[in-house]
Amino acid sequence: MSENRLSRLLRPRSLAIVGGKAAEEAVRQCRALGFAGPIWPVNPKRAEMACLPCFADMASLPAAPDAVFVAAPAPATIALAGDLKGTGGAICYAADFAESGQEGRERQAALLEAAAGVPLIGPNCYGMLNLFDRVALWPDQHGCPPIDAGRGVAIVSQSGNLALNLTMQARGLPIGYVISVGNCADVTPADLIEALIADERVSAIGLHLEGLGSVARFSQACLAARAAGIPIIALKTGASAKGAALTMSHTSSLAGADALVDALFARLGVARAHDPATFLETLKLLHVAGPLRGRRITSASCSGGEASLTADLAEEAGLATPDFPAATQAALEEVLGPRVHVANPLDYHTYIWGDLGATTACFGAMLGADFEASLLILDFPRADRCSAADWDVTLAAFRDACARPASPGTVRMVVSSLAETMPEAVAAALLADGIVPAAGLAEALRAIAAAASIGEIWARAAADALPEMPSVVPGEPATWDEVRSKAALAAAGVPIARGKVLTVAELEDPATVLPAPFPLVLKAVGADLAHKTELGGVALNLASREALIAAARGMSGLSGTFLIEEMVSGAVAELIVGVGRDPQFGLFLTLGAGGVFVELLRQTAQVLLPASHAAIEAALAGLPLYKLLAGYRGKPGCDMAALVDAITRIAAWAMDHADRLEEMDVNPLLALPSGAVAVDALIRIREPQS
Repeated sequence: MSENRLSRLLRPRSLAIVGGKAAEEAVRQCRALGFAGPIWPVNPKRAEMACLPCFADMASLPAAPDAVFVAAPAPATIALAGDLKGTGGAICYAADFAESGQEGRERQAALLEAAAGVPLIGPNCYGMLNLFDRVALWPDQHGCPPIDAGRGVAIVSQSGNLALNLTMQARGLPIGYVISVGNCADVTPADLIEALIADERVSAIGLHLEGLGSVARFSQACLAARAAGIPIIALKTGASAKGAALTMSHTSSLAGADALVDALFARLGVARAHDPATFLETLKLLHVAGPLRGRRITSASCSGGEASLTADLAEEAGLATPDFPAATQAALEEVLGPRVHVANPLDYHTYIWGDLGATTACFGAMLGADFEASLLILDFPRADRCSAADWDVTLAAFRDACARPASPGTVRMVVSSLAETMPEAVAAALLADGIVPAAGLAEALRAIAAAASIGEIWARAAADALPEMPSVVPGEPATWDEVRSKAALAAAGVPIARGKVLTVAELEDPATVLPAPFPLVLKAVGADLAHKTELGGVALNLASREALIAAARGMSGLSGTFLIEEMVSGAVAELIVGVGRDPQFGLFLTLGAGGVFVELLRQTAQVLLPASHAAIEAALAGLPLYKLLAGYRGKPGCDMAALVDAITRIAAWAMDHADRLEEMDVNPLLALPSGAVAVDALIRIREPQS
């Protein structure tokens, strides 16, 4: 969807507002905000609305409006949609569409047909606020002031009530747009992302998402935002529907739909918040500083308790509090004197409290460390009961210390431990100086981590947008046994252990040539033997033909054929490489600790397919297992190039069969000091129809 298709609707110069009570409130809100263009109320039963004359219908309007707010019941909304030709688009407030069942879905289809391509936001949505242009197509009060100059963030929300609540924030966040999208029958969050990044006044975008719609389309829009330098934070709630329960392997149990959302966001460089407060604080940080270049922070407070709390919460958020560089350490020791132990986070004590020159020097020295985030922890007293005069001195000192601009990818912040101890007026003044006023210490640290995660991903080569997955061929998937599964992977270049399929009788024949020297492994073969170890279908370290024969006879109740393989030893680690299918995300890769540790440790990462070599390597690097792979405590690491190559080939085979593959497990894939070997595999796939 081109930006031009939505530009009139999002930045209108003329408005038509259709309906009764809700429409009248929208008229009042537009006038209260100071919209400068014409507002044309439409209601055939009323002569005036909020002191403006009413028009009987759309055809009576003086001109085609740029934006129409339709606040009529569902049947009337459908009828009115046919009168939208020539307008810039409409916002459909009414409910009782697709969210209400089959009849509602039919009404929604009729709505789109009637609109005949005119852009529609909604239905079942609360409306739109454009605070840059003083537009309030919104049937209720809200808390947003206009932005007459400068930039602001945009919030796109699938929940109308959450959108309303977010407008009431008192955290100093400049909000330029609030758009409630409801059912997304036509205009989607992806469409709005592409339109909003074309508005130079938008500094960052916040999304509240209940569903993603087309993952491919969403990925295109997010990568366009990255290319435009506009960061995105998402508050994602709920989870996509799980596919049918797959009992064959571990892969499905290791990856829920929410993990795939995280994988998608990690691929695209979208940060994720799990609560509204962190969502708003991250938007505020991104508005001021954009993505951060790293995770090192420093903080200053006049309390050891606050310094300790900051250190604890920073570690929990995945942030680092390294020691100060030597020059910074020396400068701080000189300012603070021998009674203060200088460390990061810094407790500068109260010896210099109220001394503007000394506190300015202290904060300036701390900023000299040039960490990615520099925090002053400062909770203001209640204005109705207390005086903030001494606190004002500390604040002035930090602002003076911040006179030199911050380095790119870094941020200066004044952080209150509690949200309510950051006055809104203080927040506004700090924002004007390019300092982030963060309301709540835990939220601030999570915001830093979120901004750093975007910076880390932006620093890598841009990922390709996800393609639309091909339609799955009809039919129930068949399970290939280990022998057939590994043969398919071997043909794709995945290294497998040397092996041979034999019966008990063939094993008993001394003339039968074995595939490799002893020791050997014997496994029962069968498509129904997904978990051979648990069923007693695997015997290891067999040192003689007699041991092979005895093991095979002991497994004869499981199968009549057996896979005899070389015993691959010396593995640095065992991995599971699984491929699963999700109804929304398509094929995905699961990487983690394999062998007997799959269920015990449950250390996994998900990567959406197709995946690049770099994406697979990055996913491995995020696993706790990676320390073993890279070499731990003097022990040699694995052949990382061979391991990543084997995984890449597995992923490529999966994509080559994307219309048929249901699930695959390679478990374990052995990471060796030299090379990598798949020693077990099982594939569920739809066979070609004859």
